[in-house]
Amino acid sequence: MNHQIDSLAYSNRLRGLPPAHKLSFAIALLILSLVSGAIVQLSIGLWLAVWIVVYAGIPGKLYLRLLSLPLMFLLTSLPALALGAVAGDRIPAIQWDIWQGWGISIGTFYLYLSRTGIYQVSLLFARAFASTSCMYFILLTVPFTEILQILRQLRCPELVTELLLLMYRFIFSLLAIADELWIAQNSRCGYRTWKLGMRSLGILIGQLLQRTLENYRQVSLSLASRGFNGELRVWNSYPYKPSRRYTFEAVFGCTVLTLLSIVFQPN
Repeated sequence: MNHQIDSLAYSNRLRGLPPAHKLSFAIALLILSLVSGAIVQLSIGLWLAVWIVVYAGIPGKLYLRLLSLPLMFLLTSLPALALGAVAGDRIPAIQWDIWQGWGISIGTFYLYLSRTGIYQVSLLFARAFASTSCMYFILLTVPFTEILQILRQLRCPELVTELLLLMYRFIFSLLAIADELWIAQNSRCGYRTWKLGMRSLGILIGQLLQRTLENYRQVSLSLASRGFNGELRVWNSYPYKPSRRYTFEAVFGCTVLTLLSIVFQPN
């Protein structure tokens, strides 16, 4: 999936738009999602879904799979926020907070569904949905090398951009090596039982570290052989062409969402 995401960033329908425009659009929506209410946050997530699936041409199933990863992790933590527990003798004091009288007694404690917790859950879910959509818009429509170029134009320290580039490179190498080792072990029934699986996992981690260090040594030698002087340069000659339609829609939509955030201010 990681290679597919990287290839879509180079082949999506919004590839010809200037990366600075796309980053500015996503950052503006991200800031708006952090200061607005749940209605605006949900609108941002749905609007970005249109940009990603319809305008950029990203497969809808892939986008849903990507969204399900962080949102499912979020859903596992929501019950802890929605539920409340108090001692049995304090039930009259929290009657206002019990949602539709739902609650059960467990020993000396009373477990109930909290109105305040449900409100916090709605805010947290909507904000996570909007913020994740902004992140995926950048990830799926802007190649990582173009992000680094924009950071250089903003006078970001070269050490930071070079570390980001190397980390991005080694993430894919690490995943590719781990996938190869796992397939090799699985084809030999290395995970047939729990005990055998733990042993195979330990071998995989050890081999992964060894092969990653070897890969790092090879990259260092290749850079030295090409006259590396401590600065990595990435050349990009892709022609960018601003779109009046997309620019107008982005500005108009951000304006409408800003007005909605003023009208529906969170308490």
